[in-house]
Amino acid sequence: MPPGELGMIRTMLGLLALLITAHSGFAGDSAKLETKLPTVALLSLDGQATTLDSAKGKLATVVVFTSFECPVSNSYIAPLGELAKAYADQGVAVVAVCPTDDPLAALKETVAGFKPTYPVFVDPKKELAAALKATITPEVIVLDARGEVCYRGRIDDRFLARNKPKAVITSHDLKDALDDLVAGKSVRTPTTKAIGCSIDFVAAPQTGDVTYYRDVAAILQANCQHCHRPGEVAPFALTNYKQARRWADDIKAYTATRQMPPWMAGGGLPMKGERKLTEKEIATLAAWVDGGCPEGNPQDAPAPIDYPDGWRHGKPDLIITPGEAFHLAPTGKDLFRCFVIPTGLTENKWVIGYDVKPGNAKIVHHTLHFFDTTGQGRELELKQKAKEKGLTLPDHGPGYTTGMGVGFVARRAQKGEAPTFGGIGGWAPGQAPQFVPKGAGWLLPKDSDFIIQTHYHRDGQPGTDRTQVGLYFAKSPVDQPWQTLMITGMQSWERIPAGQADYVARGSIYLHSDAVLHNVLPHMHLLGKSTKVTMTPPGGKPIVLVDIPAWDYRWQETYWFQEPILAKRGTKLEIEAVFDNSAANPNNPNSPPKAVSFGEETTDEMLFGFIGATSTRTPFEKIKRFGFPPTELGALAAPAKGELTPVLERRLGNWNLTTRIKPLLGKEMKIDAHETVVKAYGDTFLRVDSGNEEDGTDLVEFVTFDPARKVYRMWT
Repeated sequence: MPPGELGMIRTMLGLLALLITAHSGFAGDSAKLETKLPTVALLSLDGQATTLDSAKGKLATVVVFTSFECPVSNSYIAPLGELAKAYADQGVAVVAVCPTDDPLAALKETVAGFKPTYPVFVDPKKELAAALKATITPEVIVLDARGEVCYRGRIDDRFLARNKPKAVITSHDLKDALDDLVAGKSVRTPTTKAIGCSIDFVAAPQTGDVTYYRDVAAILQANCQHCHRPGEVAPFALTNYKQARRWADDIKAYTATRQMPPWMAGGGLPMKGERKLTEKEIATLAAWVDGGCPEGNPQDAPAPIDYPDGWRHGKPDLIITPGEAFHLAPTGKDLFRCFVIPTGLTENKWVIGYDVKPGNAKIVHHTLHFFDTTGQGRELELKQKAKEKGLTLPDHGPGYTTGMGVGFVARRAQKGEAPTFGGIGGWAPGQAPQFVPKGAGWLLPKDSDFIIQTHYHRDGQPGTDRTQVGLYFAKSPVDQPWQTLMITGMQSWERIPAGQADYVARGSIYLHSDAVLHNVLPHMHLLGKSTKVTMTPPGGKPIVLVDIPAWDYRWQETYWFQEPILAKRGTKLEIEAVFDNSAANPNNPNSPPKAVSFGEETTDEMLFGFIGATSTRTPFEKIKRFGFPPTELGALAAPAKGELTPVLERRLGNWNLTTRIKPLLGKEMKIDAHETVVKAYGDTFLRVDSGNEEDGTDLVEFVTFDPARKVYRMWT
């Protein structure tokens, strides 16, 4: 080949290399920064001077720029520990570097809570971050034995964006790079895009048209700090200037799109406590960020908010909490744990409100609350304790592990006695203290146990929790027991097809007695895309109660109507939702997607609408609701073509029934009921009305023989 052509080819290859490098996310000569480790002064957590060279590996050194205030970084602490252990014998060392000038004592205390198994150094002047051109936490720089950069970028692809995790990890980029190095090969993908929290290199101005202390602090205080403060549910705090500046870009972006403060309802009736910033407040926050985040004069700062003991409605009348802390391992599947706490009540009490203080808001996803006078919850806790005796378990402490229920079906109350089992609300991130209207309440029987069913999710560090539920008792008479109307949307036999991005499910009930509606809570799982609940009065047009156009499983709350709604007999209540079971849904727990059925696991699906209601009558009556309208409004069309057979004809009449139920957990129950069976739908169906006089339960079933499918079919 002539020398001229060879030179031309070399020039073209060089240009191509530059284009590839630039496309990869960093320019020119940054793929190989220097031939040895940068000799930059670092600090240990004890304040001792050190360098990166002190922790390098024989084959390779994985430098992870991290921040223990960044939730993305924190989610990788345990996985990095496992990776460090797996590759230690092959000459690979992992070291974390914190580019921060935060006080060392506070940082050391924070790091201790995560228990990292690899060294953690501090880069107080951010000199190492600048030398290695790191811009994100967590960003990984892999240096080979010569000190050359052979990989930089993300650890894996579990995040689509900051605080937007995928349900399934499909690319293990750091592990692949290390496998290539161990095998003596070139790294197959030397650069990827890191996702996380920005490293702040630029000093902020002291003054400007909009400053933190004079203009921004009050907005954050009134709208954000309820959750964004130490110990609360938000992944980071916004209680001082340094924190606000660290998250300034997100503050601007999330408030501009109204993703924060979180208010998922995009339509429906006016609600109490709507969390919405004004246009002026949003513009003020944006101007502060665009102006470089000036700090201003601390004397302009508003007085801090006082949260006495964390209770937002004053001291409760009774505080319920487990006797000791529960210990949760850093990694693994979500856990549902039920804690059984005796109330010690010597008389019945009416609960008119409650508040919840998670002991560890980073790991408590939500709680559900129940009372139990049967002792079945206590028995299950004793069985769990006996089962775990002498074992060293990663998850351990009081309570018992179950599915999404409480693990037993309670014995029904006898006629005239107080309920033996029931629910008293729940809590999820963003949930304010819940108080029912005057004259209403939840009955909490004497000598009962209180069960806190807690859903734990893991955040990458060992956690302990002692969640508290504060109960507030009625000081005046209660004549309206709080009732919850449930609308079932997704049926037990439904399956959401794999790959379908717009699967629609819906369900409805009709009121067979007048009721007053106070709040609404829709519920779905990870595939949920949007949902709305509507009410159609008899002879009227549908009214949207609440519309959530962008469903988020991680943020569910009860929406209280600004004014209670009188719903007449014959009112139709309906829930409708769209599910996205496609590969494009980042929350999809299956990769590739697979058909998903109704079920209690987070990876299953469901659709419910819960509506808080009271009776219109005094003394109260149980609000009756069925899947068909009252007779005077006309019956629904038959659900299928059917015919009556001699087998079905023999069921006509009135019957007294005794049913025995033996659940998987708990005691066997005996239920006595009365059944009336008549013909329906042009005498081609049976209508079976079952009633339980002990607790007023009513059940209606329609049964027929389906000649097309040649099977008996039943609708409940």
